[in-house]
Amino acid sequence: MATCPQGHASGADDYCDTCGTQMSGAPASTSASPASAPAEAAAESCPICRTPRAGQFCEVCGHDYSGGTPVQVPSTGARWEAVTAADRAYYDEIIAQGGPDASAVAFPPYCPERSFALAGEQVRVGRRSRARDARPEIDLTGPPEDPGVSHLHAVLLAQHDGSWTLVDPGSSNGTRVNGRPVAVNVPVPVAAGDRIHVGAWTVITIREGTP
Repeated sequence: MATCPQGHASGADDYCDTCGTQMSGAPASTSASPASAPAEAAAESCPICRTPRAGQFCEVCGHDYSGGTPVQVPSTGARWEAVTAADRAYYDEIIAQGGPDASAVAFPPYCPERSFALAGEQVRVGRRSRARDARPEIDLTGPPEDPGVSHLHAVLLAQHDGSWTLVDPGSSNGTRVNGRPVAVNVPVPVAAGDRIHVGAWTVITIREGTP
């Protein structure tokens, strides 16, 4: 099994199953040195998929390590949804910043809007992976597929008052809310009308309305 530049084991040889990083030029990872073995053995792993812990949320399956009391979302009669689309202006900005893969990422000629209901305690954003058994509720696998989106890119968390917050558990290319970068594992409140940018051209708009 190949290892991506971020150190994740991947069943795919083009982009990492875990974080979406291109596998080209990934450092070879054979066996751990004897000196590092005890530290690795002591590292906490996800109880669901056994992935080493990197923050509050598992970067593969989205497990919440906090173990807090499940959030009881009040019934307000409102229906929250996340609408995904392609944003040409954001794509142009990202490509202008350059990068090793910029020339290989093309803006999709056609990308219809898709709506995903926000329901439950958490809603994961990413791309599905059979190798990692990753099935995000907001699945951006496509087509068209944004290669800059990690398999677990972000998580939307329901709050006791019926609102939502967003957490980036450590995506490869980062997340922006209304143009501002989101720090890793720092919850950011989101509301109706807010725009979340992920990957190379994907925008997610939060909307609220009646059922």
